Amino acid sequence: MSNDPSKLSRRDALKCMAYGGAGTLFVIAGGVFTPVDLARAADDPTGVARRGKPLFLQISDTHIGFAKEANPDVNGTLARTVQLVNAMPEQPALVIHTGDITHLSKPAEFDLAQQMLGQLRVTELHTVPGEHDTTDAAVTEYFSRFGKASNNKGYYSFDHAGVHFIALINVLQFKDGGLGILGPEQIAWVGADLKSRSSSTPIVVFAHMPLWTIYEPWGWGTSDADQLMGQLRRFGSVTVLNGHIHQIVQKVEGNVTFHTARSTAYPQPVAGVGAGPGPLKVPADQLQKMLGVSSVSVVDPRGALAFTDTTIA
Repeated sequence: MSNDPSKLSRRDALKCMAYGGAGTLFVIAGGVFTPVDLARAADDPTGVARRGKPLFLQISDTHIGFAKEANPDVNGTLARTVQLVNAMPEQPALVIHTGDITHLSKPAEFDLAQQMLGQLRVTELHTVPGEHDTTDAAVTEYFSRFGKASNNKGYYSFDHAGVHFIALINVLQFKDGGLGILGPEQIAWVGADLKSRSSSTPIVVFAHMPLWTIYEPWGWGTSDADQLMGQLRRFGSVTVLNGHIHQIVQKVEGNVTFHTARSTAYPQPVAGVGAGPGPLKVPADQLQKMLGVSSVSVVDPRGALAFTDTTIA
C-alpha cells in the first residue's frame, strides 16, 4: 500500500482506517509493527503475539464541549471509554492523551474533562494540547490544569519501565488548515534531551498533530518534523503517536513507527475524501465502532511491545 495519500484510492484509505481495529494485535520488535489477528494470538498464548503487561494507553480527541450532529453526547462516549479502560484485567500505569481534550478551551469544558479523566484507575495521566485546547485568548486554560509537567512550555520528557517518553507541542502556531509547527527552540531541546540516551533506549514521542505528512492540503502534518526525525533515527525503536485526524493511519520508516489514534468524540473523513476535514456524521449504530483507544503492552522481558487498537463499541 502506498504511503503517499495522494495515490490512495478510497478503498485503500478505508483499509488503512480499519487496519488495527478491535480484532488486530500489533507486535513491535525493533520499531516495526506486525499485525496479528487476535483469534490467532489466542491460539498461540506462548508466542510473541500474546498480550503482556500493559505499558500505557493512548486516548485522544475527547472534544468535551462538542455538541453537534456527529456526536451530541461526547460526555457519554468518553464515559464509555473510561469504563472500558477501568475494566481492563490489568491496568496500565500510564495514560497518554494526545490533545483536543476540549472543543472550545472553555473553563467549564476543562473542568469537566479533568473530572472525567480523573476517574481513570491509572497512576499517571500525561497530556499534550491540541489546537482546540489553545483557542482561549490568553492560552492559559490548558496550562493552568495540565502545564505543571512541562513548566508551562507544553513539551517535556519522562522515563517509565525503561522507555523514554517525549511530549511535544505543535499547535501554538497553528492556522486553520495549516500544518503544525514545533519551532527551533523545541527541536533544540529534544536534541539536548536525547544527547545522553543510549541508542538502544526505546523512545515514544507524542504530540497532537501528526509528525509526518499524511495529507498536506488538509494540514495533516507538521512542517518541521523532518528536523525532529533526524534526531531520532539513531535509536533502535521509536514510536510516534498522534491524534488530530480521528482515525487510525500508520507508517513505518526504518525503526520509526508512526501511529495516529481514533477519537473518543467523532470520526473524520479519510484524507482527501470530501470537501475537507471536520466532524463526520455516520449512522448512529456505527458511531461507537469508529471511536476508541490504543493500548501498548510489554509482551516479553526483552522489551517487545504489543499495540492493540480497540473500539468502544
